[in-house]
Amino acid sequence: MKKVLYLMIVLFVVLLISNYPLDYYIMKPGSAYDVSKFVKVQDGDTNDEGTLNLMTVSMAQATPLTYAFAYFNEFQDIINIEDVRQEEEDEEEYNVRQLKLMSDSQFNALLIAFQKANLPYTVTYNGITVLNVIAGGAADGKVKPGDEIVEIDGEIIHKAEDLTAKLNLKKENEEVHLVLSRDNQLFDETILLKEIPGSEEHKIGIGITYAQSKSIKTEPNVNVDADDIGGPSAGLMFTLEILNQLLEEDISKGYLIAGTGEMNEDGTIGRIGGIEKKVVAAHEDGMEIFFAPDDEITDAMLKVNPTLQSNYDVAVTTAKKIGTKMKIVPVKTIDDALDYLKNLPEKN
Repeated sequence: MKKVLYLMIVLFVVLLISNYPLDYYIMKPGSAYDVSKFVKVQDGDTNDEGTLNLMTVSMAQATPLTYAFAYFNEFQDIINIEDVRQEEEDEEEYNVRQLKLMSDSQFNALLIAFQKANLPYTVTYNGITVLNVIAGGAADGKVKPGDEIVEIDGEIIHKAEDLTAKLNLKKENEEVHLVLSRDNQLFDETILLKEIPGSEEHKIGIGITYAQSKSIKTEPNVNVDADDIGGPSAGLMFTLEILNQLLEEDISKGYLIAGTGEMNEDGTIGRIGGIEKKVVAAHEDGMEIFFAPDDEITDAMLKVNPTLQSNYDVAVTTAKKIGTKMKIVPVKTIDDALDYLKNLPEKN
């Protein structure tokens, strides 16, 4: 009987340390994913020897067991929940923001790829997407993260500035009539404006944070199916894969190419987080070339964090630590990546 009780106690402790959620996240190396699995260009060229791969990091809420493993692992980080989420942001809102960042990244990838290929496209502005609803604000309980605001007081919203301009004319306790889109269904909502909680300037408003919602139509059509991959860091590799399928040649030249970096509308490549983990994951998955954002570190940034390094510098340091033969390539713009690939000899 005592043995059974002892085993039950041990089992309970094991389950507790394995599953009890802590107020931390564990970030660790993820995997390389062939971008052609997510991108399909109508009648596109997919007969290539090499692959272009996006890199992921794994992010999960910590348990006592995973916390202990991460504590002794150089390439796993323990992060406070409040350092992952923005102020007033819950788990749902965090996920909405990550998916919006990925959506914007896909938009920019299509935009830049079609510009580089000199092919036609049309941009449409579709109102705004709600990212966060401030607790106690005017919209609390009426608007949800992920909602799209398409009208205000009978006027269609095309750009974020349209909403801002209308709200700037309003006073406290005035009503605004919104048309919202949620799960592809339109509905009306009337909101009584009030002071935004936490506003230092006692600003009056709806009490939300939001981002521009826009779409792009291309010829030929491109389908990007990567909604489960949050964040903007795959933008560079999406851009390269779209171009690879639009063009007849294999721009990968037969190599296993990985990379990371946010694609901006002007063709520059933005800094991302967790690059050292992506270098480790790329090495473990056998990648041969790795594109790393060569972002500028300003004096102002160094004043805040004197040890801050560019993504490229961190990637090079990590590559040396793990002894990889993978080539680390610095890129500031999409042209840097394309020029490197253009001059890359075909793999034997």
